[in-house]
Amino acid sequence: MDEVLIVGAGISRFGRSEATGRRHAVDAVRTALGDAGIPWSRVGAAFGGSDAAGLADTLVAELGLTGVPFVNVKNGCATGGSALVSAVNAIRSGMTDVAVVVGFDKHPRGAFDPRPQDWGLDEAYGRDGLMVTTQFFGMKIQRYMHDHGITPRTLALVAEKAYRNGSLNPNAWRRAKLSADEILDSGMVNDPLTRFMFCSPGEGAAALVLCSPRLAGSVGGEPVSLRSAVVRSRRFGSFEVFSPWIPAGALTSVSRDAATAAFELAGIGPDEVDVCQLQDTESGAEVMHMAECGFCEDGEQERWIRSGATEIGGALPVNTDGGCIANGEPIGASGLRQVHEVVQQLRGRAGDRQVPGRPSVGFTHVYGAPGVSACTVLAR
Repeated sequence: MDEVLIVGAGISRFGRSEATGRRHAVDAVRTALGDAGIPWSRVGAAFGGSDAAGLADTLVAELGLTGVPFVNVKNGCATGGSALVSAVNAIRSGMTDVAVVVGFDKHPRGAFDPRPQDWGLDEAYGRDGLMVTTQFFGMKIQRYMHDHGITPRTLALVAEKAYRNGSLNPNAWRRAKLSADEILDSGMVNDPLTRFMFCSPGEGAAALVLCSPRLAGSVGGEPVSLRSAVVRSRRFGSFEVFSPWIPAGALTSVSRDAATAAFELAGIGPDEVDVCQLQDTESGAEVMHMAECGFCEDGEQERWIRSGATEIGGALPVNTDGGCIANGEPIGASGLRQVHEVVQQLRGRAGDRQVPGRPSVGFTHVYGAPGVSACTVLAR
């Protein structure tokens, strides 16, 4: 992929507040522009979206009425990743040499309430309880644990790490540490997943400023190279949210497809990654995505996690900002929150959660219904 640089990054506080989703988005964009040393009037294209907080293009009312082409993106949990791919392609095509991408959301309290008809499903699907995402996550990780020898305590250790890392992140929602025993005892939701193994719908925003390499010397932010950014949808044989079925033969994985494509495009292998962000809607997801994204073999996660390999000071730090479990899940913002965190890690600006040894390669992965994944590879 022709090189594109991330020269500005901004993020809001995640969790619950009186601010609107739009307010979070405007603040994140302005922070990213300030980081890059670029005025809004210099931006040649913008892409962004949310699931429940309004239309991204209307943010120009606060950012400035410059006539910039601003495209709304809505692609579930991959909204941020899809907007990022769009911005990359705008720069590579010559449409502009400076682009902004923003993802934001503000969800009400309680669980997500998807409607079957919006997903091409019969209403009976909802009446039978198959639109309940916690049920899907429980079924998927239970099967994986059976096949690969993963124990419930490993799931609790993943969540324990998330809360511990979140306690180091001033923008995280959940900043109180919880022990593995407290997590295991927090009440079963869908076996084997307990209450504190899940993320919660929340609010927040993240934004990035991208530019072509020829502008690198004239911008303010420390550039990070975006070596690849890809989005993939599910293939036949996948076991996904709102389509929990098991076909004959080997399962396919949209996360595996997206990660493989991202590494191939970047010319970098999983073994070269120093810090990564993996979708952790619940702790079982992080376990499965470690293997699906190529960092280990199925079943090796038990040893990796218990040995501390995925901790901030480990061989492969995962979700150093606390992930979705600590930050919550504002759908439009999550994918860009991941990229924001890796940018800060590669710049050496992650504060108390900084990975030691100045990491040089990072990876992000997001997964969402009904089987879509976005991945990036970044380099210092």
